[in-house]
Amino acid sequence: MSGKPILHYFNGRGRMECIRWLLAAAGVEFEEKFIEKPEDLDKLKNDGSLLFQQVPMVEIDGMNLVQTRAILNYIATKYNLYGKDIKERALIDMYSEGVADLGEMIMLLPLCPAAEKDAKVTLIREKTTNRFLPAFENSCSTSFPQVIIFQPNFYLLKPNLVFSTQWNFMVILRAWMMEALRATLEPG
Repeated sequence: MSGKPILHYFNGRGRMECIRWLLAAAGVEFEEKFIEKPEDLDKLKNDGSLLFQQVPMVEIDGMNLVQTRAILNYIATKYNLYGKDIKERALIDMYSEGVADLGEMIMLLPLCPAAEKDAKVTLIREKTTNRFLPAFENSCSTSFPQVIIFQPNFYLLKPNLVFSTQWNFMVILRAWMMEALRATLEPG
């Protein structure tokens, strides 16, 4: 397949959003086929398109790529956004895994028992503020100076960004989402 990549996912952000961002950063146009009903997902499962029977899935270069990080790595490598050498790729992987760790904490929050939610939110906020954001902010100013910091909480990416910077931007958005989530959990 030499045409546009085709993205298969639900009509929402979720695990596909960072893939969309990376394709956009690479200047690649893509199509989306939304999974709107159970039969749409069943069709992908039954025709063998989904290696692990789950989405996201991207049709690209004659392949059906699944698993978010595998898709991101493929796209970043294909479009030269995955660092210039093995050391830079290792840094990118470290930051990407850090974002994944933070994202997993946030994604699991809705499954937390109500009695434990406040403590969990406090723990996530503490880890975000004291562990994750300082590491990402440091990477923006040292390892990946592609990020312009306009204000303490506003970042803009320069054109030649790399894969990790994309993830760093995602973690900032997730931190903002965490604040919004916290506001919805607070009584009255």
